[in-house]
Amino acid sequence: MSEEKTDDIKIRSYHFSKSIINFISSLKFERLYFSIFDQLLRSATSIGANVVEGKAGSSRKDFKNFYNIALKSANETKYWLCLVRDTEVAQTNKEKVNDLLKEADEISRILASIIINLNKDKA
Repeated sequence: MSEEKTDDIKIRSYHFSKSIINFISSLKFERLYFSIFDQLLRSATSIGANVVEGKAGSSRKDFKNFYNIALKSANETKYWLCLVRDTEVAQTNKEKVNDLLKEADEISRILASIIINLNKDKA
């Protein structure tokens, strides 16, 4: 990833969304596989969108719900990236896909940590 890493999940998920958009736009794939890349784009960009919504939420419950959705989107993104990497749907640079997977995993871990800490604070 060319963007400098940060612990700010809002910024990090935004840069990740940009990386996914650039990755998909660089690929050539048959129309048959459009839905795979559409799902990848949707799930990856959903992470940051839900983080932003969560930060703007009116309550702690809203915040937590949006972060849970962001975590689910990050996990879904990992699924689609693995599918792209492990199939012949497009000629891809496996190293680039693995870098994107690593970042998706790190984002997932950050989100999970935030959610766990929210649950601890409640107890």
